[in-house]
Amino acid sequence: MRKINILVSFGTRPEAIKLAPVIRYIKKQNHKFNLMVCSTGQHRQMLIQVLNLFEIKPDIFLDLMTENQTLTLLSSKLFDKMGKVISDTNPDIVLVQGDTTTALLTALIAFYRKIKVGHVEAGLRTYDKYSPFP
Repeated sequence: MRKINILVSFGTRPEAIKLAPVIRYIKKQNHKFNLMVCSTGQHRQMLIQVLNLFEIKPDIFLDLMTENQTLTLLSSKLFDKMGKVISDTNPDIVLVQGDTTTALLTALIAFYRKIKVGHVEAGLRTYDKYSPFP
């Protein structure tokens, strides 16, 4: 049976916190899955604390954040760098979490390449599409 290639992508502290148990579980299932963990470094300093706490060592660390960077510039960097990561790792599934620029663009790039996307914690919690955040 062929192992499933999974790419987990995150860039912020909340993403890493919520994906940590998912990463841990996938690692324990190494007879079923090949796991690649990619951090974009969208919130580098706050993210490092969480990576250390949960003992997560990204296989790929893009370190895209720069001082006073706009979301437009981050987005253009993400399109370029994450596109290369996805091409190089050739995942069967890409996992993202949250509503960050990292999650949005990683999922979009995977979609463009016809790769399945899993979104942890997807869906509205208030059932009001005009005010989706509790």
